[in-house]
Amino acid sequence: MRLTSDLITASLSYINPLKERELDLRGHKIPTIENLGVARDQDAIDFTDNAIATLSNFPLSPRLNTLLLARNRVNIIAPNLHTLIPNLTTLVLTENRITNLADLDPLGSFKRLTTLVLIGNPITRKQHYRLWVIWRCRAVRFLDFARVRDVERTEANTLFGEDEKNMTPLAKQISLAKSAGGATISGADDDTEMDGTGSGGKVKLTDKEKKRVQQMIRNAKSLGDIGRLEKELEEGRIPGGVLADDDDDDDDDAMEE
Repeated sequence: MRLTSDLITASLSYINPLKERELDLRGHKIPTIENLGVARDQDAIDFTDNAIATLSNFPLSPRLNTLLLARNRVNIIAPNLHTLIPNLTTLVLTENRITNLADLDPLGSFKRLTTLVLIGNPITRKQHYRLWVIWRCRAVRFLDFARVRDVERTEANTLFGEDEKNMTPLAKQISLAKSAGGATISGADDDTEMDGTGSGGKVKLTDKEKKRVQQMIRNAKSLGDIGRLEKELEEGRIPGGVLADDDDDDDDDAMEE
């Protein structure tokens, strides 16, 4: 069912126990967020039990502070979401389809997001899951109903770096592995495969080419550098310097030794 203006207008809007005005849009199998401009001044919106895949397309909603999206299909979070709902404090994404740690990077731009629930997503089975979320979403104080402790923040900074300008190689590698854009680079010991959304083709790297990509990740000086590299991969293009001659690679190996 589409999220039409008529559906929004006919849906229940009430004052919840937290004395917030909440719009109830549960259980309509809504696939896409749209037409929310007619909802106007809501403090909370309940999208539980729908079919939403992409968390995006909100009108500017400075009053909105709570989003409930349990049991949807969310696997993409729009990079500009924080500009549309800047005062979001609570986000519940229980039992969705978020897969890679870097898919949560857009949430790091929210300055007031204190409560985040991701239980039941594939991402929760990833190594370093909790520490990555704590490091990337620094405003979060409660993750999966557990308080974020100071010792966890210290451990996260040790593992990933003090900030984005001083990221460790592990943090750089994780930041590049996004499923949302269609391009994924895994660890150096894994098979690396990229779906080029721009060309519609699939690009496979040899072990030597994969090694060069990993070296480029380690040498990246900022998220901007990683973003440019990611964009080329998403478009189905091999970044410059990856497709070098085998002899050049041998020379590189000799230099590393």
